[in-house]
Amino acid sequence: MAAKAVKSVFFCQECGYESAKWMGQCPGCHAWNTMVEEPVRAASGGGKTARSGGASVAHRTGARALSLREIAVDEKQRFDTGIGEFNRVLGSGLVRGALTLIGGDPGIGKSTLLLQVARHMSAAGLKILYVSGEESLSQIKLRAARIGEFAEELKFFCETDLDTIIGVVEAEKPAVLIIDSIQTMASAEVSAAPGSVSQVRETTGVLLKIAKSEGISVFIVGHVTKEGTVAGPRVLEHMVDTVLYFEGDRHASYRILRAVKNRFGSTNEIGVFEMGETGLTEVENPSQFMLEGRPLDAGGSIVTCAVEGTRPILMEVQALVTRTSFGFPRRQAAGADLNRVNLLMAVLEKRVGLALADCDAYVNLAGGVRLQEPALDLGICLAVVTSFRNFAADAGLVAFGEVGLSGEVRAVSLAEQRVAEAARLGFTDCILPAAQAERIKKADGVKLHGVRSLNDALRVLGIR
Repeated sequence: MAAKAVKSVFFCQECGYESAKWMGQCPGCHAWNTMVEEPVRAASGGGKTARSGGASVAHRTGARALSLREIAVDEKQRFDTGIGEFNRVLGSGLVRGALTLIGGDPGIGKSTLLLQVARHMSAAGLKILYVSGEESLSQIKLRAARIGEFAEELKFFCETDLDTIIGVVEAEKPAVLIIDSIQTMASAEVSAAPGSVSQVRETTGVLLKIAKSEGISVFIVGHVTKEGTVAGPRVLEHMVDTVLYFEGDRHASYRILRAVKNRFGSTNEIGVFEMGETGLTEVENPSQFMLEGRPLDAGGSIVTCAVEGTRPILMEVQALVTRTSFGFPRRQAAGADLNRVNLLMAVLEKRVGLALADCDAYVNLAGGVRLQEPALDLGICLAVVTSFRNFAADAGLVAFGEVGLSGEVRAVSLAEQRVAEAARLGFTDCILPAAQAERIKKADGVKLHGVRSLNDALRVLGIR
């Protein structure tokens, strides 16, 4: 039998776009100089003959389509990972047979998180296989020593050859398989180098087949590019069931786990962790964690409330407004959308009368969280005004609401839950949209100040 012909195609290293010829700019993601040549095996001919024999193959194998009534569902299809914040992001636990991708910067703590998940699940009696292509067994043991004791159900294996890994999986029959990382795995079926788009696609496809056919829950770790996306991202994100991103500053203690795709739960939930000497610990009260160390008598500091999924989180909005030393003022935002900040500053200048055209402005969401929720608008505006006027707002004040181009304060979702979170943490005053202040029946000691415009909010602060 003649060997399959080998041809070359070009893949984009950023998005996985495939082309028969080299191009300077990728048509998929518009990145420059990202197309690389990789050999692929051409499919064998005879497609028409193969299709004509499909009916006989289906008859011989007994393959047929099923109605919903015929499909059996396992009531115990979710595993408890032993970490509440991780369960929240996944959607009440890990689904049996799910393929989950965890991405993040190198050194952010992805391997530590999965090692702790494996520790908890193996302690509950589940067989776990942890496959590492980046560390030796001795290195893994040194890292695991600071986390705690591990059960015998957790097995480790260091290998990069996919065929060898599949053999070990068939022998061990684990309930959960962890691959760290997908960029180090290589299949003999593909002649490209490990980490290339072809290898990533092939190895992920094999792991997906194992997860679905054997009912094994598979975690794969993927490192991100300088743009913040997983290498070969669109190829992977389309193939897997769940995509989680582990975010945070490597030099800070906090970490945030965020779902950007989840076939079995919400994509709005986040999990908050803190990195310590013994690994990652859950932050069950993110609001208190985000507000630690905030100044109580400084201008430009306002507490606002955002909602991530079903969880309201109080956080501090900081602003610094100062006269510019140059002809063109500088605007910078950390955690918030810079375009939105520029829009809100234009509203303040037009509707409130602040002379901000010759001022540098810096806006920061303390805690390293990146949010784009409209409810942050009022907090950003008040932080900018108090910094511009050198006015210190009351430390017990919370403000949230969307701000329109006419300077009006518009309603936002889940206002009652936001007020309840502020009351739980001891805040005494809340500035919110007037329409929602009238509908909230119970405030638990929080005085509600309903406002219809930015000028109304400034009067509540005592600036106007």
